[in-house]
Amino acid sequence: MQKQAPTGHVTEEADDDAGLMRRIAAGDERAFRGLMQRHLARTVRLAARVMGGTAAAEDVAQEAFIRVWKHAGDWLEPHQAGAKFTTWLYRIVLNLCIDEKRKHRFSDIEAIPEPMDQGDDAQTAIERREQSERVRGALDELPDRQRAAFVLCFYEEHSNKEAAEILGISVKALESLLVRSRRALKDKLGAERQP
Repeated sequence: MQKQAPTGHVTEEADDDAGLMRRIAAGDERAFRGLMQRHLARTVRLAARVMGGTAAAEDVAQEAFIRVWKHAGDWLEPHQAGAKFTTWLYRIVLNLCIDEKRKHRFSDIEAIPEPMDQGDDAQTAIERREQSERVRGALDELPDRQRAAFVLCFYEEHSNKEAAEILGISVKALESLLVRSRRALKDKLGAERQP
């Protein structure tokens, strides 16, 4: 049984993700809250980049953590072989994003452009916002797996090996997805600039 500090906080022994997951599998709500607090912001950010909007991303993150709670025991066995919790979590998030995007092929009304940098003049701010919208639009047109690979490597800054593990593919397959996604983005964004 895991020890708890007198203040109700988890001791360092169980403070890592694996320790928290063992406690969650046993039904420990406090451990679940701690794990969720640790990973929620990055989970929402990943989902927002894949989904193109924060409202849908929050729903995806919520569903991902519901699955973590319900299936914590399923993670424990593969973990013994060295799988990281975040690899499992991000795979859940990406699969939920892909499922959600397949259900809703229309534009997300709630997709609001990123706030303008207050240091730029109005013209520069407008150009940056327009460029950001073009990139977001081009990303949305990529096939699901290419978009996921691109977001994991270039926005979330995962290594190719980590991104491949999250997607459940080989590093070589991931690199192929990245090459195709960069080529498609370059073609799409280049075509938009031509009159």
